[in-house]
Amino acid sequence: MKSIIQSERECYVCHGTLNLETHHVLFGRGLRPIADKLGLKVWLCAYHHRDSREGVHGNRTLDLKLKRIAQRKYEETHSREEWLERIGRNYL
Repeated sequence: MKSIIQSERECYVCHGTLNLETHHVLFGRGLRPIADKLGLKVWLCAYHHRDSREGVHGNRTLDLKLKRIAQRKYEETHSREEWLERIGRNYL
């Protein structure tokens, strides 16, 4: 997995290394291929991905936090306009 957000193969939330899954920070509305191409993904353990209400798929706060982190990271090397052209939504 190529990510612009993290380099370590560990859960982005708890830093655990067991049961890791790739989470595309942007999904739905056809954004998964864009997330793949731009490296907008993180490792999450199953608990923080989908196995609990604290996981990103059940926790809107964590979902928005990861989207904001992804946008900030992307905008370190690209403009806000480029983000909006590709993603169509500002999370900051």
